[in-house]
Amino acid sequence: MQPNEAACTLPDTCVKTIVVFFGMTASGKSTLGKAWAQACRAAYHNTDWVRKELAGLQPTDRCPDQVAGGIYSAAFTERTYQALLDRAGKDFAQGERVVVLDGSYSRRRDRDQVRLLAKVVDARCVFIFCTCSAEEVQRRLAQRASDPAAVSDGRWEIYLHQKKTFEVPEAVEEGECIDLNTERSVRELLAWLAQHPLLQGCNRL
Repeated sequence: MQPNEAACTLPDTCVKTIVVFFGMTASGKSTLGKAWAQACRAAYHNTDWVRKELAGLQPTDRCPDQVAGGIYSAAFTERTYQALLDRAGKDFAQGERVVVLDGSYSRRRDRDQVRLLAKVVDARCVFIFCTCSAEEVQRRLAQRASDPAAVSDGRWEIYLHQKKTFEVPEAVEEGECIDLNTERSVRELLAWLAQHPLLQGCNRL
């Protein structure tokens, strides 16, 4: 089975669901989120792609702006997250049953905005908090730096900044949230998610 061939059947009658893959830079959220969306034939929106689109850039254009500066400023980040919400809302209006959002979502308020959208469109909302060791982050960042097709501008100093500022989700406060270490293969992770009770069949009716 290839990574995009995980058992993830979404029936037409499944409950509308927003699935958010989030975490710090190089946590594996985008690799896994995109693969899960493809396996489930779900609509998929990534903050790196949308951010650069809003800035008039190509996805692979490098923007080594200072931490929290340039297109990564608070104002531009707000604009980016709002664009994802708008696109997700449009997807549901056009009949999509499952929408995947992929980004850091380091602030609780941004995650709460996704939950608010879920209420508006009468959908469930499941967050998947992707994590890995600092050593794995360094390995992935080094690999990304030499990849001309890489979209993310994440680097070590951004990771260190996020370590200090990231508002880690609390299960009691934030509800349906899955903690997931991404240091296994994508194939294994997809298989595991396919069996998770919060995702299996998107609550078949």
